[in-house]
This record gives sequence, structure tokens and C-alpha cells, in this order.
Amino acid sequence: MTNPNQEPKLHKMFVDDFRRGDLKRTIERDFRDLKEFMLNEERRMKLREIGRLKRWLYMSWWFLKTLFLKLTPARRFLVALSLFLFLMQDNFNVSSSDFRVNFNFGPLSGILLLFVLMLELKDKLLAHEELEAGHAVQQALMPPRSPDVPGWRIWLFTRSANEVGGDLVDFIKISPKRFAVAIGDVAGKGLRAALLTAKLQATLRALAPDFTSLPLLGAKLNEIFNRDSLPTLFASLLYFECEEDGSLRFINAGHLPPVLLKGQETKKFDKGGVALGLVPVATFDEKSLKIQHNELLIAYSDGITDAQNAAGEFFGENRLFDLLPKLTNLSTDQIGDAIIKELDRFIGEAKATDDVTIAILRRV
Repeated sequence: MTNPNQEPKLHKMFVDDFRRGDLKRTIERDFRDLKEFMLNEERRMKLREIGRLKRWLYMSWWFLKTLFLKLTPARRFLVALSLFLFLMQDNFNVSSSDFRVNFNFGPLSGILLLFVLMLELKDKLLAHEELEAGHAVQQALMPPRSPDVPGWRIWLFTRSANEVGGDLVDFIKISPKRFAVAIGDVAGKGLRAALLTAKLQATLRALAPDFTSLPLLGAKLNEIFNRDSLPTLFASLLYFECEEDGSLRFINAGHLPPVLLKGQETKKFDKGGVALGLVPVATFDEKSLKIQHNELLIAYSDGITDAQNAAGEFFGENRLFDLLPKLTNLSTDQIGDAIIKELDRFIGEAKATDDVTIAILRRV
């Protein structure tokens, strides 16, 4: 029996890596990610205008310069020293009548670079562990995928582009006959957005039971988010409350409008109010409707419509709206899975650029 705590053998690891058959594709994807991270839009435009050889020279210099700027001063010095020693790697001779010293700086140059690489890897692993812990907390705060609501079938889904995400999806049982579903999106992504998403979720859960008026609830959320958030950050929010008889009311704070699906007919609601946190005082309009048997209400984040493939094409609203009528006879979880499967097929090998969140509510 293999010991799970035993370190893998290096030769076996290399053999397994080659057998995977995706090394070339992985290296190409990593190189695309490197260019995305290292080069700004101005430099990308300049690279398109010059020849291939000149392009590689420019890109190599920009990569090296950006690397230097992102290192700590001590590591920057070690890298510069290693490059200097590499250029001076001819044998260094010191001799006299009594002794002779012959030294090659090449190995020392490699050792210094390896040392800096190990330090950077250590920092990355520590940061990754922290993000994994944050991801675990986010998962613990997630509602059930299919919460039990009398008269409804609900399916909730969120997937972050990075280890932690800035999208919110939540389910709140306010009373035995009053249920709430929320879907939101904090501007940006990563750890900063994830922290504010957790704060928005906690604030919403604390306030929802005390407000029967949804516009007043939205105004209070906006006041708190504007007061406690950073000046450049804001959040969109769709907040629904549904009852067993099919009654549904909601407010929209700057989020993409939800979609009502009646058989093959797709109805998109009007644009909502201002996003949370943009202004100190905001007002919101409450929308009310009666969902009939088997009708669907679908809310989603812009991680779906703004998803891009390797060619730079957007998934777009039209693709989503063309897909939805084909799924009406499926269950809510099958509809959600079909949307995600089609989205992943469209993205292909491209890197995910935003979090993806969906909420599907069906009257039964």
C-alpha cells in the first residue's frame, strides 16, 4: 500500500508528467498568462506593430524589467549579481609563486538564481495556503445547492475564477413562509473582493429579517456598504423574496436584470437601480410578480455573458438567451448544469477571467 505522506520519486514524477500529454498546451497557456500579467495594454499594442525578432527582444527586456521591479530589494540584488557572475563565468585565475587559484563563477550564478527562485516559491506557497483557507471559509458560508422551499425548486451555483471569488449567492430562510435568494457581484476579483463579499453576505443575513420593505432594506445595505467599503469598490445585488403561493418580489441594485422563462418565451426585466456603495444615499424600486406553474426565473452574473474564448469572443447575452428556451423541459439542476457545460465548451482552453454565478427559481 502506498503511503500518502511519502514524497513521490522524482524520476516517476517526470515520467508521469510526460505521459499526461498536455505539456505543450500547458506551457503555451502559462506563457499567455505571463504576457497578460507582465505587459500593459500600451506594450501589447507596440508588440503588434513590430517584427518577430524585434518583438522577442522587446518582450524579453520588458519581462526582465518587470521581474526586477516586483522583487524585494535584497532579491533584486541577488538576481543582478547572478547575472553579472553569469556574464563573467570565464575561469578566474589568481596565481603567484606560492599558490594558484582557478575559479568558475558559472555554478555560483546558478545557485544564486535557484536560491531566489526558492524564496519566491516559498512566498507563493504561503500565499496559496492562505487563499485555500479563504476558499474553505467561502465554501462553508455557501448555501445548499438546492435549498428546500415549499412550492419552489431552486438551484444555486457559483464558481470563482481564482482561489477565492467576489460573487455572492445566498439563501435565507427568514420565516416558515418567507424565503430569500440573493445574487451579487463585488467589483474586481480575488482576495479583496472576497472579503467584501463575506461582509455583504453577513450584513444581508443580519438585516433581512428586520425589513419587510425591500426598498428600505436596499437603502440600508447601500448606506452600510458605502460607509465601510473602499471608495473605488461597489457591489451589485439582486435580492428576491418568494412565498409558497408563487408570489415573488425583488430589488435590483446595479445587477444584470433577471430573466423570466415562460415555455419558449424569454422576458428580460428592466435595468435596476444604482449599485451598492457608489453613493451615500440610494433608492430602489420593488418589483412584484406572480410566478405560474413551471415558469422559471433565472439570475446570473456577468461572468457568464463576459466570458471569452481564446479568440477573444464574448459568450454574450444572445448565446445565453438562445440556449435557455431549449432547456425549459429539464429540471433546475439540469438547466444549470447545461448552462455551465455550454459555457465551458465555449471558453475552451482560455483562462477564466471572472467569477460565474447562477440562481434558478422554478415554481412547482
